[in-house]
Amino acid sequence: MEYRTLGRTGVRVSQLCFGTMSFGAEADKAASKAMYKKVRDTGINFFDCADAYTKGKAETILGELMKGERDNLVITSKCFNNIRGDINSGGGNRRHVALAVEDSLKRLKTDRLDVLFMHRFEKLAPLEEVLRGLEDLVRAGKVLYIGASNFAAWQVAKALGISDKNNWTRFDVIQPMYNLVKRTAESEIFPQAQAEGMGVITYSPVGGGMLSGKYRPGVQPKVGRVKDKQEYAVRYSDQWMLETAGKFTEFAEKQGIHPVTLAVAWVAAHPAITAPIVGARNTKQLEPSLKSLDIKMTQDLWDAIAALSRTPPPATDRLEEYQPVTVRG
Repeated sequence: MEYRTLGRTGVRVSQLCFGTMSFGAEADKAASKAMYKKVRDTGINFFDCADAYTKGKAETILGELMKGERDNLVITSKCFNNIRGDINSGGGNRRHVALAVEDSLKRLKTDRLDVLFMHRFEKLAPLEEVLRGLEDLVRAGKVLYIGASNFAAWQVAKALGISDKNNWTRFDVIQPMYNLVKRTAESEIFPQAQAEGMGVITYSPVGGGMLSGKYRPGVQPKVGRVKDKQEYAVRYSDQWMLETAGKFTEFAEKQGIHPVTLAVAWVAAHPAITAPIVGARNTKQLEPSLKSLDIKMTQDLWDAIAALSRTPPPATDRLEEYQPVTVRG
């Protein structure tokens, strides 16, 4: 296992982050425990969670599993979504975030979050209010570092400017979506993160299962996130994505590599990314993701895989200024 520095924090994290979204949902306590043991045995010390995952059950399960080794782990969680149903239970305002963090700490059985992500961008309260609320939590020692999940580059840039102006804690980590058929982050989010020295942990490296080898034109499974969940169905609805998934599956088969293994390895090789988030329903489904650690991603292999997909245009749309990705050495 390789360990990388998380942005400017100085904290060392495993090159894969384990996502706990399935805890308490597709994975019961027994399956969650088995996966936790598997990733710890592999050397993973980095865990991503959120209060919205099964309305707090994922945090509760993770809190039980990490008992006795909390200080050896780097734990993230997120808040924003309304999981209690109260009219004021939700959003990025100081009131909700303060209450949400207290609840997360209780469920996780810990006194602090290593990283707290805002799960979404707050549109109802001024960004200054959101950031001041996060600053209060950092000063109280309940949160060590803060991050942004699902933010656009301009939103992160605005936040960094406000934090610097007020001498507040700035976003040290971002969490965007990124995989072979979702590459928008290459245009502005990744370059910004590299310029600002931010840690990057990306989610959905297998595209909700789209790149698992089960999808290709004329062939789709009867069950799966893309089939069962509306947000995934919308997210991966374009025909070209299905065609890309088919070409990618054929490419992986010719290489003799499981599509999931290759999909995760391709994401992990991007120089802006600290660690992709991997998850599963059980240890069997998890295995191909962990095998990505054994893949030596060369520049030629990365480019060949990238060529199967649509390359996002540079932020200015001046195609002649496109800068090719140079993978991690």
